Amino acid sequence: MKLFVSMLLVTMVVAALLIDDSDAWRRRRRRRVYVGTTYFLDNKDKKAVQVEKSLLAELAEKTDELAREAQVLEDLEEDDGGSEERLIYSPPQRCRQENKVQSKMAAPTNFVAFVFLTFSLILAVQARNRHRPNLEYDERQEDGPNYMIGVGRADVTGPAAEVNMMGYANPSQQSTGIHIRQFSRAFVVSDPQNTTRTVFVSVDCAMISQILKIEVVKKLQPLFGNAYNESNVCLSSIHTHSGPAGFLQYILFDVTSLGFVRESFDALVDGIVTSIQRAHDNVVPGDIYLNQGELQEANINRSPTAYLNNPESERAKYDANTDKNMVVLKFLNEQGAGLGMISWFAVHCTSMNNTNGLISGDNKGYASQLFEADMNTGSLAGQGSFVAAFAQSNEGDVSPNTKGPHCQDTGLPCDLETSTCNGKSELCVSPGPGVDMFDSTRIIGHKQYSKAKELYNTAGTQVKLSGPVQFALQFVDMSDVTVNFNSSYSAKTCKPAMGYSFAAGTTDGPGAFDFSQGDTEGNPFWNLVRNIIKQPSAAEVACQAPKPILLPTGEMTFPYAWQPDIVDIQLLRWGQLVVAAVPGEFSTMSGRRLRDSIQRAVVSKGLPEDTEVVVAGLSNTYSDYITTYEEYQVQRYEGASTIYGPHTLAAYQQLYSQLAEDMVMGAAIDVGPSPPNLLSRQLSFLPPVVMDTTPLFTHFGDVIDDAGSTYHTNETVSVRFHSAHPRNNLQLEGTFLTVERKKDDGTFEVVHNDASWDTKFQWKRTNAIVGHSEATITWTVSPGTPSGTYRIRHFGHSKSLVGKITPFVGSSRQFTVNP
Repeated sequence: MKLFVSMLLVTMVVAALLIDDSDAWRRRRRRRVYVGTTYFLDNKDKKAVQVEKSLLAELAEKTDELAREAQVLEDLEEDDGGSEERLIYSPPQRCRQENKVQSKMAAPTNFVAFVFLTFSLILAVQARNRHRPNLEYDERQEDGPNYMIGVGRADVTGPAAEVNMMGYANPSQQSTGIHIRQFSRAFVVSDPQNTTRTVFVSVDCAMISQILKIEVVKKLQPLFGNAYNESNVCLSSIHTHSGPAGFLQYILFDVTSLGFVRESFDALVDGIVTSIQRAHDNVVPGDIYLNQGELQEANINRSPTAYLNNPESERAKYDANTDKNMVVLKFLNEQGAGLGMISWFAVHCTSMNNTNGLISGDNKGYASQLFEADMNTGSLAGQGSFVAAFAQSNEGDVSPNTKGPHCQDTGLPCDLETSTCNGKSELCVSPGPGVDMFDSTRIIGHKQYSKAKELYNTAGTQVKLSGPVQFALQFVDMSDVTVNFNSSYSAKTCKPAMGYSFAAGTTDGPGAFDFSQGDTEGNPFWNLVRNIIKQPSAAEVACQAPKPILLPTGEMTFPYAWQPDIVDIQLLRWGQLVVAAVPGEFSTMSGRRLRDSIQRAVVSKGLPEDTEVVVAGLSNTYSDYITTYEEYQVQRYEGASTIYGPHTLAAYQQLYSQLAEDMVMGAAIDVGPSPPNLLSRQLSFLPPVVMDTTPLFTHFGDVIDDAGSTYHTNETVSVRFHSAHPRNNLQLEGTFLTVERKKDDGTFEVVHNDASWDTKFQWKRTNAIVGHSEATITWTVSPGTPSGTYRIRHFGHSKSLVGKITPFVGSSRQFTVNP
């Protein structure tokens, strides 16, 4: 009976292992925190594994018992001698003899059972091995596409009025309207069997906050179970400095926005989730092609003196002090039709400067619009099935403002070491290549678009990706990492801290007061001010040296944490490509070193020498900058903002290398300490919208200044309306304006919305006491615009004193366009 139970239990274990195609078993596997095609377990699966272990242990015990019984049987047979007289016995002897007879009868049964159990164990091992990663790097044996691919896009545009912009930390830079909308672009990639899934999301925002990813994953759970989790979802920002702020959970990043801004946060979370959902729903068999090439005259190094502090032998390996290489992925369905494109190129989205108040995706957002317009003929901006993402890379010290830093008062070059003009950093600004910031955005965006389109269309140099889909993630307390340089020397990272040069800003967006870049000494006055807030400990000062500490953020905990200790490091692998999702802004040389470290790690574990590694910047968590040890010594803005001290990069190289090896080999990975979720503790001091009204005898949507009668190419149509606060309704997946062309049947069709490059929606409060406001809508007639009759319409929502939200629409007169 015991043997029967054991056989039954083992059979159940084997069946559970073998029936891996069932939906229930897949769901169990998805509950695990995957590491590439491997995984580590959540609590429920840990219990299941313990049950399996106990069953296998019981099986081993039964096997030993069978062996002992077999030995006893042999001993009895030796004693028996085959004599029939032994069958005549007293009652005690009868019991002993019955046991011997039963043992004889059980011998064949036990042998069969032993064979059965052994065979079951072999099947179990084979079944378990089927879930381990395929380390072979061969082309797929069967014909057909190598991957399952889905793409999706969604609107993430935040509040378009009276909210601080994120990026420049300039309190006076408030949102005043929309130039082009912000979007989230999602790319789902899985193996052909759709068992190992990843999603890469490029978001038109300044950075990805930790709480943002936590909430996105949380909202995905009810929709897809554990198909998408913290380990296989990668969120990466383009780093535009022209989007609404207030969506990060740490104090330092929300100071200028007057704390947490729920509208900004919700717009991002909901839009990112929607983009992933659309990508998930659009998954089809397809292939991915990789191409790369150099893009010139689209970026410069804004901290060249720090770059020059890197070893000369290392600098000699490269032709420039910024990365010129662009990597492009081309996504096709199995019929060869285009689904999407991802471009990685290192350049800051700071073409729009710190005086801008219009929401914009900056140069990368514009590049996406151009590419998508090409592929989605006849669609409005932000619409159409083809999705093109211009993702960020190691742009830490890389500027799009290619004219270089000059003094605004004299026109002369700035001081090279300090980026000052007569000792003032605010006068040292690097302008872009255009006549104004809009033109500079257009030029740098168009350069990226043109190069990406060339690489997308150049079939002869493209590499078809093939091989496993894998991913790995680990949470790390970056304030306490031991870096082992060799067997006799190690160093440690530090608690977060910001240096003096952080307050000086950059040549893309200068700071204020008397701060300057390259400061390694500090200032007694500012030390006094700092000490009133929080004096850094002696250990922190020593650890961060030579950085003079302006804000010891890692030791500041009121009202909650000022900067993160715990960050997540993540890798995605699609065949020959490894994507390193990094939690901050790596400088040019830092990115190069990290790529090399990861590439060496994966090749050492069997991947081909030509495996490509790209850095996906500002992903999953924001922890400021990462410079090399040598750049850190110079203490430019980027070094002063390398918050975990001089050995930050070395720590990341060590961590990512080990993670890469573990991912490729399918080794178990310790997920590490969970990051805090501070959403419930967020403080907000941004005043709400109280009410909207219009002057007497007017209504919302009434025209104040109307359009003219006739316009030509490159002329601008302008219409001004009585309006209401844009925060009443963000118009997500909608628009505050339309440009409409009259059709032959007398109806109008929309030809532009507020996501279009050719339009601008500008809002301003004209009377804060009674809630009056105006909206000015402009449309520049671009070359190729069809002649005809047009009109401009404005859409908004007003708020009454009792809180009622009411929609309204306004319309201009009809006017003629004659190109």
